[in-house]
Amino acid sequence: MFSKVLIANRGAIAVRIERTLAKMGVKSVAVYSKADRDSLHVENADEAVYLGEGTAKDTYLDVDKIIKAALDTGAEAIHPGYGFLSENTVFAAKCEENNIKFVGPDSSQIKLFGLKHSAREIAQKANVPLLSGTGLLKGVDEAIVEAEKIGYPVMIKSTAGGGGIGIRICENKDELVASYDNVCHLAESNFNDAGVFLEKYIRKARHVEVQIFGNEYGEVATLGERDCSVQRRNQKVVEESPAPNLSDTVREQMYTAAKSLAKTSGYRSAGTVEFLYDESDEKFYFLEVNTRLQVEHGITEEVYGVDLVEWMIKEAAGELKGIEEFKAVPNGHSIEVRVYAEDCINNFRPCSGKIDDVTFSGKARVETWIRKNIEISALYDPMLAKLIVHAENREKAVEK
Repeated sequence: MFSKVLIANRGAIAVRIERTLAKMGVKSVAVYSKADRDSLHVENADEAVYLGEGTAKDTYLDVDKIIKAALDTGAEAIHPGYGFLSENTVFAAKCEENNIKFVGPDSSQIKLFGLKHSAREIAQKANVPLLSGTGLLKGVDEAIVEAEKIGYPVMIKSTAGGGGIGIRICENKDELVASYDNVCHLAESNFNDAGVFLEKYIRKARHVEVQIFGNEYGEVATLGERDCSVQRRNQKVVEESPAPNLSDTVREQMYTAAKSLAKTSGYRSAGTVEFLYDESDEKFYFLEVNTRLQVEHGITEEVYGVDLVEWMIKEAAGELKGIEEFKAVPNGHSIEVRVYAEDCINNFRPCSGKIDDVTFSGKARVETWIRKNIEISALYDPMLAKLIVHAENREKAVEK
């Protein structure tokens, strides 16, 4: 087992990982920017390394600074959390080059699933249901021809990136022509990759995802599913597990598809296979794979009695065996709500300011980085906390 792990992140997820490392008897190293100097993740760590001031690009996204912090403190592994460098192939490869264990999939798997068109290709090999779509397009003329074959409405999607950036829904040829160059430009400017493809658009679909976990011995476990359909601006707001109003037949089919995809790709560590679920005909379709820990991983932990961060640390250390024999039996129901720093008067626009006071209920599992008198910067994601409840059934979880 590692003696020291650096957490290449900030906020609630850094505090969460520190808690597990302490439970395991592993020392934690935090990194922080000037804006985060008063954050709980800095106070709770065994060691803390200052990254300087500035934007995320100058601090948490600076690969060389993070690697140097790990080498200077003697950290044998880096846990990236979610966001920032968690799905960055260059960073994962740099860790490998410096004999630092990246706590997550290897760089080749991150690359494979990081591009949506290649993720579709491996999903097809694994016999996972797919929406009608295309490979990478050569231009708008090809897009017009392929859209007619698929049938409108369609989505133009950038192959790189996420968070809803680089997606346009097109109801007809005119909208497709008008949107094509714009999506390519967005993809190029945000992700340095102008590649786009088409996919059939389902007007009314739920977002259901399956938690997978693989180890170096080729074992794969599926740990239930989560419904993440309540979203705003393509960002999740409320998540729950198990997914309500999902038949056991569809649920098992989703598990089988997710496991097949993980086995086909030789997937290691925590990951999530995301599906679009069409309630009208009880069919689901592959959306993407997130090669990291999800923000909403806590509800899976509550229902299945596991610590996914601990599993990730053990897998990275080569000490996780027998997960295929793990009996993933759900216990009750769990719901998570995200608390954001937003201005409800101005269309819930993210905002900065000072937290005068804060009190959380003892009835919830709270993951947060804030406390009384802390300043909320405009430099980072506006999520302040995650509130997670667990009860014997959905009705009582909603009430709680």
